[in-house]
Amino acid sequence: MNSPTTITVLGVGSWGTALALLLARNGHIVRLWGHDPQEVAPLVQERENRRYLPGIPFPATLEMDIDLEAAVAGVDWVLIATPSHAYRVTLQHLHSVLPATVGLAWATKGLEPGSGRFLHEVATEILGEFWPVAVISGPSFAGEVARGLPTAVTVAAHSAEQARRVALLLHGSNVRAYTSTDIIGVELGGAIKNVLAIATGIADGLGFGANARAALITRGLAEMTRLGLAVGGQRETFMGLAGVGDLVLTCTDDQSRNRRFGLAIGRGETAEAAFAAIGQVVEGAATAREALRLARRHAVEMPITEQVDQVLHQGQNPRQAVEILLARDLKSET
Repeated sequence: MNSPTTITVLGVGSWGTALALLLARNGHIVRLWGHDPQEVAPLVQERENRRYLPGIPFPATLEMDIDLEAAVAGVDWVLIATPSHAYRVTLQHLHSVLPATVGLAWATKGLEPGSGRFLHEVATEILGEFWPVAVISGPSFAGEVARGLPTAVTVAAHSAEQARRVALLLHGSNVRAYTSTDIIGVELGGAIKNVLAIATGIADGLGFGANARAALITRGLAEMTRLGLAVGGQRETFMGLAGVGDLVLTCTDDQSRNRRFGLAIGRGETAEAAFAAIGQVVEGAATAREALRLARRHAVEMPITEQVDQVLHQGQNPRQAVEILLARDLKSET
């Protein structure tokens, strides 16, 4: 077991709660913070997150807080697990109360809505260039992490030592944490896989079968890698946990809210109805547009991402979107 550390997790959704459970079970002192008192109150009273992770009790070393300044006072690390649309405002509030000695990590997956910026770029803008930061990604459904099922993740930071420090917090009997210094690649993989999960969900919702799903995953990986290399990521990252690992997980299992969203669209439901049924943020819906803007800035072709954007934001018929992909000109796979 690692030596006890005090860690504040920001975000009381399924992922933030799962990470707080993991860290507490690893022997650390954990504070779980949420901004909405009405959302936090049941967690305090019931000592579990019945909305997202029912039946999984909080360890005694997991405390709740709604006061951000109190939540980060005297801690060693802060871990952000909010949706990407709340990432900037969370950092802005955090910056005014966070001591410079506290390390920061995030498990948020996506690009900043509206700007398409990487989350580490947002962190540098708000906190400055020298704040110790790290990103956590990889194939890790919240429910399985919360139940203590075997999981492997990647922790990326600008320095190998910083990545190692965060990995040690997560590493335990049921979680293996690997390290990387490719923040760009790890962040991009975690963002684009959600878009591709929507694509495979749409194809499955249309009844197109396993062949189509395998093709979308494989060609989706090619898209992800092309864009990743263009923006400075490393090829091996996309062949690892934060790339193909997370991609396969999210595209093939219905625990993925992005895949479930795509399934609903493929079956003819409206996006509004699908969002309401899922009841949680579907990161890939916003990321599709931002990823496409990023790809165009770097002159990278992303036909699958483009069709997802067309379906979600331009009124394209899902079946027609697949037909457009199939009608593309013959070309070499490599």
